Amino acid sequence: MLVTKRTTLLALLAVTTAVAGLMGGAPFAEGQPADSHAANPQRVAAWAPSMTIGGPNFNDQTIRMVAHSSIDGTALRIHLSNLRSTIPLTVGAVSIAAQADRATAVAGSQRAVTFSHRKSVTIAAGAELVSDPVPMSVKADQNVLVSIYLPHATSSATWHSDAFDTSYLSTPGDHTADTADGNYIAATTSWYYLSGLDVTSPDAHGTVVAFGDSITDGYNTPAGAYHRWPDDLARRLSGTQPMGVVDAGIGGNRVLTDVPNIWQGISATKRFAHDALGQPGVRDVILLEGINDIGNNAGPGGAPLTAQDLINGYQNLIQQAHAAGVRIIGGTMLPDKGAGYYSDSAEAIRQAANTWIRTSGAFDGVVDFEKAVADPADPAALNPAFDSGDHLHPNEAGMQALANAVDLSLLK
Repeated sequence: MLVTKRTTLLALLAVTTAVAGLMGGAPFAEGQPADSHAANPQRVAAWAPSMTIGGPNFNDQTIRMVAHSSIDGTALRIHLSNLRSTIPLTVGAVSIAAQADRATAVAGSQRAVTFSHRKSVTIAAGAELVSDPVPMSVKADQNVLVSIYLPHATSSATWHSDAFDTSYLSTPGDHTADTADGNYIAATTSWYYLSGLDVTSPDAHGTVVAFGDSITDGYNTPAGAYHRWPDDLARRLSGTQPMGVVDAGIGGNRVLTDVPNIWQGISATKRFAHDALGQPGVRDVILLEGINDIGNNAGPGGAPLTAQDLINGYQNLIQQAHAAGVRIIGGTMLPDKGAGYYSDSAEAIRQAANTWIRTSGAFDGVVDFEKAVADPADPAALNPAFDSGDHLHPNEAGMQALANAVDLSLLK
């Protein structure tokens, strides 16, 4: 399988942000070229979780995962990632089908997925692969099942730990062509190696990436409900200005520093070029991140965090986005009084950073997420109607309030 460099732009961004080796950016190994929004404005990302290191091992097993499309489209392409793994990954077969229920496919919808017309491929450690277009269509808010057969022993899977969705694990063997779910005997709540679904759409206005931490990732929302705020935003967009919406949230992620728990990802400044700017059709990014930096008092080089440190991190992301010709919209951090992260000193940093987001003019627009979910009686706390119970993460109503706070005219 041919391995090529990604676009020159993303390579330069990777160098600029010192992303190297296993924990940084990597080239695509391509079944079809991994196109940018400049190359083909009609191809957009329909779904694409951010991936980290540290997943489990598999051997002679099929994984059937759910991808929830954010937009109508055709000519589907599957993205596979071995980006964070340390050994080559052999993929024996891949299929895609419309989901009927759980691991059961809609009869007659099953399609084999190929990569440069091959059903079986090997992906180098640190590389990614994009499939040939699959002749099928998908609707916004529709689920598809992607099944991946891994014939040989793997090591430390590239994965997305907290999917808030259900994936299915098979008995030994290749069960990618199974329509029924009888051979899928176990379930997990993570995605493995499956890093994207993109489509072509004559109506699409591009892709918007929701970039952040566990609040964007959907923590404390029910599995399979698709009530994360990016899901709710996609439904708002589908009626008036269809856009692909990518949820690039990772629980525990920070703007400035890597997290000791490796499955919570490298810093936002390191992963931004790949996870946000590398998405097909990307035109806008909505940033909601920083509360984990504040709550962990995690400044650069192990020093205590200051508001200026966090502002410097935001400026880094703004510079990366603008160098790529992408608009970046700043979201104010949510109130968290009552959560373990809260203290008077932490609150002072959050308020200073939010004031800068609102007033500096550095972002291309602002979404005042804080205002949307704050308790009117105590603005330092979440509105009880929007609190999932931990005083940090919104419930489903709170997620809808965040999505409703986005002025759609900001998305170009």
